[in-house]
Amino acid sequence: MSDFERMKSKVKQFTIDRDWDQFHNGKDLAIALSGEASELLNAFLWKKPEDVKIEKVREELADVLNYAFLIADKYNLDIEKIMDDKLKINGEKYPVDKAKGSAKKYNEL
Repeated sequence: MSDFERMKSKVKQFTIDRDWDQFHNGKDLAIALSGEASELLNAFLWKKPEDVKIEKVREELADVLNYAFLIADKYNLDIEKIMDDKLKINGEKYPVDKAKGSAKKYNEL
């Protein structure tokens, strides 16, 4: 079992222990993830990057990841595989020889 799968199991068990799975449909989990991502953004709002409170970033990033793990569980997705697949796709869109050091979108390279 990968580290991702172990964490997914821990997050899932946390919700099972509290009987929260009944509230966790894909739509609501995605909305909750978006809300937590907004809270993560708020940790940076109006601050210089070096002035961000890292504890707040840790807390909000953990919330984002928790919902991501729950979505993966809900749809029986293998996190390691979907990440590997996405890296492969992005590698094709952004080949090193064209994208290195550039912030351009793939269709502008």
